Amino acid sequence: MINMETKTGKAFKAMVLNGETLTPAEARKRFGIGNLSAEASRIRQEGFAIYANKRVAGNGVTVTEYRHGKASRKIIAAGYRAMALGLV
Repeated sequence: MINMETKTGKAFKAMVLNGETLTPAEARKRFGIGNLSAEASRIRQEGFAIYANKRVAGNGVTVTEYRHGKASRKIIAAGYRAMALGLV
């Protein structure tokens, strides 16, 4: 369960509930999140498909954008395999 008052909850609300894409700079500015990658991992561990996509900004800097999406069949199949093996 994600507490909506925490930094993880704020990132969850933006990406999952509001459908926003977040960059580390936006997350730092809006929510005070210093490590968006760690927050994305926490949300993934709760069962949500958070994707990290890299793009090159207009100034030539590579930026990672995080967004919520639909889990691929491959990911779902891996989860079922893990459950069948008793890993989860």
